[in-house]
This record gives sequence, C-alpha cells and structure tokens, in this order.
Amino acid sequence: MNLILMKPRTVFYCLLVVVWSAMLVEASLPAAAQETGSAPKTAAQAPAPAQPVNQAASPSQQTSSQPSPQTSGQPSAPPNAGNAEAQPEEPISTIRTTTNEVRVVFTVTDKHGHYIKDLKQGDFKVVDDKKPAELRSFHSETDLPLEVGLLIDASNSVRDRFKFEQEAAIEFLNGTIRRGYDEAFIVGFDVTPEVVQDFTDNTESLSIGVRSLRAGGGTAMYDALYFACRDKLLKHEQTRQVRRAIILLSDGEDNQSHVTREEAIEMAERAETIVYTISTNISGMKGAGDKTLERIADATGGRAFFPFQMREVSDAFSSIQEELRSQYAVAYKPENFMADGRYRTIEIQAPGKGFKVRTRKGYYAPKQ
Repeated sequence: MNLILMKPRTVFYCLLVVVWSAMLVEASLPAAAQETGSAPKTAAQAPAPAQPVNQAASPSQQTSSQPSPQTSGQPSAPPNAGNAEAQPEEPISTIRTTTNEVRVVFTVTDKHGHYIKDLKQGDFKVVDDKKPAELRSFHSETDLPLEVGLLIDASNSVRDRFKFEQEAAIEFLNGTIRRGYDEAFIVGFDVTPEVVQDFTDNTESLSIGVRSLRAGGGTAMYDALYFACRDKLLKHEQTRQVRRAIILLSDGEDNQSHVTREEAIEMAERAETIVYTISTNISGMKGAGDKTLERIADATGGRAFFPFQMREVSDAFSSIQEELRSQYAVAYKPENFMADGRYRTIEIQAPGKGFKVRTRKGYYAPKQ
C-alpha cells in the first residue's frame, strides 16, 4: 500500500537498490564456496610446494651458498652429469684407477700343458718394467663374467671349410655364454669389418649372426682386430669387473688392412683383452699367416691353434672355453710409475717346477 502511494521516481530508485544488493550477494557466493567446500581438492592437487624444491635443487638458481633443507645430503647433480658426458672422451688407457693399479689376467700350466688352478698369492712374483711390483689383490678367476668378441674371417681364402667353422663357433658360444652373466659380439670381416651381432647374452641371436656370414672378398684382419678392440670393447659400458677375450678365426694372411699388425696388437693391449687365434689354414704346414697369428696370441697372453683337420676346430674352441675358466687375476702397483704414455713390460713368475705362465707382455701407461 505504501509503495503504491510513493512517487514513480522514488519507486524506481528503491527497486534499483534492491537489485544491486542482490547482485552483490550473488557475486560473493563463489568465494565463500571456495573457502568452505573446495579446500580438500586444493590440498590434494597442491602444485605450489613442488616449485621451491625444484628451484632449490638447481645450483644455478640458488642465491645462497648454504644447502637448502630439501637437497641437503644429496650428491651434486652437475659434477656427476659432467663426468658421465666426459667418460667416452677420456684417453684410452690400461690403468683405470687413481692409485696406478694394473690388473693382469694369466694362466699357469705344467710341463704337460695341464692347467694349474690351486695356486695362492704367495706362489707368484710380478715384475713390472724389470722391477718387482707390490701386489694389491689376487683372485682365482674361474667365474668372472666374460666379454667375448668372435672375429670370423669371411674372405675367399677360408671358403673351403667356412660352414664347419661357423658351426664350431656356434657350439662354443652355446657352451660358454651364460644368460644374464656373459656377453659376446660377432664381427665378420673381409675387406672391412661388419658387426653382424652386437653385445648380447642371447646365444640364439649370436648363432643367427654367425650363420648370416658369407665368404668372399679380400682380407683385412688387422683392421678387424683393431676395430673390435677400439670400437667395441673399449667403448662398451662396464658396470662390473669382467674378463675380455677375442677369438680370431683366420688364415692370418692380411692383404687389405690400413693398420699394421703391431698397431692392432697395441690396441688389443690397450683394451686389456686376450686374443686367441684359430688358423683356417688346411695345407698341413704352417705358413706366414700362421706365424702372424702366433705373434698376436703371444703378445696378448692368448694361444694360437692350428687345427689342420676339421674336427680339431671344435677341439680348439673347447680348449679356449676351458682356459677362460682356469685363469688367475692380480692387481699390483708398479714401482716408480710415471704417467708418460710409455710401454711397460709385465712378467709374472711362478717358481713351481716346470710351470709356464701365459699373460700379456705389457701395457701402455696413461699420458698426462
């Protein structure tokens, strides 16, 4: 009744005030809802606390030299990352510790060629560069993981018994490589080396790689050995101590290599690998190539085999398998060691009557 008696202008202003008040109340409802009903959702998402942690973890964003509570006690990320990036660029070296320790794997046989497997540390003397060395550790390495490279000559000169040698190699791999423990790779070579199977513990994959090889072409044996040591063994990431070995099947007659025999041997020594050679010569007489295979094996602490009959190829592989499980390893500190890049000789003496020690002839010191 009172509203009707008012003047029209007065009524208009009253209605305007009522509408404006209602709009203010409605606008304030979302904020109230966030303060009351949405709190659990905000706490669950909680993106804000993560930002300070990330900032504190990055040294480039820190403004204080004091470690933050979130990162205290953790290793510094940039130095570790830098070392990981720099590892592949480090100079090749056979001494890998800051204490200049040298590690050597060797075998001992009696005068009949039987392996002696029960010797102790006191039974050996190590002479480095013609001076007695201080032994740091000694192990009978009958069960150390293996890294094996199988290098197969696929040139025309081995065509006559190539298939048989492939099967003998497969038999060796099946009996030697243990799944989850050892690794091997396959390289076939004629004028160039070709990786037909990279590092793996899968013997089926290794067998497929061996069978994929086809004989034909010239022979670049030194290049293949150099490549296997430099580009496969030395660049293969190691997370544990292993024994390295290369098995080289060839007639030893090289006519295509860019590196020399001695350069290939030097790279094998830098890779700390033993090279076993199996001759594919079937003439019945040792030739110039066989003498080359003997030189390579002798320099690296391996053995050279000359199976003039096909069945003897399998015997050679069996002997290598036995030797890989009958080795010793020592670590020692050389006397008057200098990081000058010079070649240093190694001699391991076993005083036992008639004992023969076979190991690599020496190593190259790192150069600073």
